[in-house]
Amino acid sequence: MKQVNIHEAKTQLSKLVDLVANGEEIVIAKAGKPAARLVPLQQDQAPRMSGLLRGKIRWTDDFDDPLPDEILAAFEGRKQE
Repeated sequence: MKQVNIHEAKTQLSKLVDLVANGEEIVIAKAGKPAARLVPLQQDQAPRMSGLLRGKIRWTDDFDDPLPDEILAAFEGRKQE
């Protein structure tokens, strides 16, 4: 793990980002005391696959019909008439 001061981090940010992208961790110090750490981003484990649940999700023909009044009233926070 490499430690750099703030001034060096400001002047060599591109170089430091390249080092971090290659797996190295960088500690940025302020007045000699560690203040921040640059680490590589964690990449997603596996790309998402479209259509994975095809045929497993079903809905009725009325799924987008208006809600019954008593449920709508509860969502809107009003008393049912």
